[in-house]
Amino acid sequence: MTSSWLDLQVVWMAINIFLFLWFYFFYDLGDQFFYTRHILGSALAWARAPAAVLNFNCLLILLPVCRNLLSLIRGSFMCCGRTMRKQLDKNISFHKLVAYMIGLMTAVHTIAHFLNVEWYYNSRLGKYDDLSMALSSLDDSGNTTFLNPIRSTTTTPTLLVFTSVAGITGVIITLSLILIITSSMEVIRRSYFEVFWFTHHLFIVFFAGLVIHGAGRIVRSQTTTNPLHNATFCKDRIDDWGKIQECPVPQFAGGFPQTWMWVIGPMILYVCERLLRFIRYMQTVKYRKIVIRPSKVLELQLVKNGFKMDVGQYVFLNCPAISQLEWHPFTMTSAPEEDFFSVHIRSVGDWTQKLIITCTDFKLETIGIRMGVDGPFGTASEDVFDYEVAMLVGAGIGVTPFASILKSIWYKFKDSNPKLRTRKIYFYWLCRETHAFEWFADLLQLLEREMEERGMGSFLTYKLYLTGWDQSHANHVMVHADADTDVVTGLKQKTNYGRPNWDKEFEQVRKENPTSVVGTFLCGPAVLATVLSKKCVKYTDVDPRKTKFYFNKENF
Repeated sequence: MTSSWLDLQVVWMAINIFLFLWFYFFYDLGDQFFYTRHILGSALAWARAPAAVLNFNCLLILLPVCRNLLSLIRGSFMCCGRTMRKQLDKNISFHKLVAYMIGLMTAVHTIAHFLNVEWYYNSRLGKYDDLSMALSSLDDSGNTTFLNPIRSTTTTPTLLVFTSVAGITGVIITLSLILIITSSMEVIRRSYFEVFWFTHHLFIVFFAGLVIHGAGRIVRSQTTTNPLHNATFCKDRIDDWGKIQECPVPQFAGGFPQTWMWVIGPMILYVCERLLRFIRYMQTVKYRKIVIRPSKVLELQLVKNGFKMDVGQYVFLNCPAISQLEWHPFTMTSAPEEDFFSVHIRSVGDWTQKLIITCTDFKLETIGIRMGVDGPFGTASEDVFDYEVAMLVGAGIGVTPFASILKSIWYKFKDSNPKLRTRKIYFYWLCRETHAFEWFADLLQLLEREMEERGMGSFLTYKLYLTGWDQSHANHVMVHADADTDVVTGLKQKTNYGRPNWDKEFEQVRKENPTSVVGTFLCGPAVLATVLSKKCVKYTDVDPRKTKFYFNKENF
């Protein structure tokens, strides 16, 4: 975990704590809530403080998924340090963090209000003291100045929850949030992505309920009367209310709904985001080439007018023939120098399986199955050429952003691009099966020849790791151990078996680049991200003049 990301979390948490404490004491100590607290006790503050924190986090929750906005900001900050851009790469992590806080505060808010409703009901029945009964039974011909929302002894807490605006919307909000959070669990998102995708769109119901929820005005405070009703003086003179000048009948009103003011801005931005996505969806996309690669990997080469990309970026794809609503992210494997853009799609779910079957059985370019494209969107890999030295680590299909980078390097060398700042690249590719290496072996062979012809063989150091093999494969490798090229990839660099010794790799990179800033880029699982992040910290020299490692991970 980088210090800048930690700093962001500290600032966010500090704001949450401040809002919670500020509103807790506002409701727990405010004179206008004296009578309300007499009925509800501390549950009043425990209900309202989380509501304030909820407003703040509901303001934030949509911003990290406004990808076009983030890409625009990312481009605007290119002149600034890499720290700002690295925070934008944490958008999904921050989105999850905010969601956890919303879940926690919703639980506290809901439990506190359940207690409040029960105490309101008991007060109406006279189960507590005379003051609580008097406050709950105040005559209110206009039905606007009451304190206790339970206006009749026949109104049960359950009836109030399911008949009041605040109660109904509260139930809807809570159920929507439970479904959203549970369907976002890793096991469901990876195995049943469609369930996650569809359920996640309950956020529309959540926000609609959130805006309406405050209109119920369940929590009420004392309003100013003329003459003033002094609660401290009058609380023990119930029989004198309305009879003596010092104690007019107290009047109450619900607070003005404020949640909409917190969320209206992000909601407008998100609507604009979806409108832009729709416009892009309507633009024509043509198929240049369709290739079924080994290991059930589909390569699509697409052409779209006005489409411009940078290395390592990704797009969202939609195939209406499979699903009108589903959009899935894929890193582009083409280079900006090419007149098309390509994606490699591995079969990992219902949607990808259906797409591959469709492409296998039919010729998309002849039957005209439509493909919608939204993007491109920026990622951490965009910054690879800002580093003198880069370590690229891809796991399986996670090699896709680095294919784009390696292709772009090939074009830059071919055109003798003087703007290429990077002077050394270390490329690591980890695969479980041999067929996966065939995806980009031809690209690596081109790069290998290009570097040798230009006398720059040391520019690119690549190491391929096969993490799964059987005995027959091991025997085959032993027989051809003396061959000039690798039996798996056809490259001069032989395939390694097992997993990298990262301590050894980082030590070697630091030794070969004693004064460089090294960008470490990963597209792969979270477990590997944790390992590499720790290695970057471990092997960064405390001397600012010596080697420093910066960790970057792809997030979708």
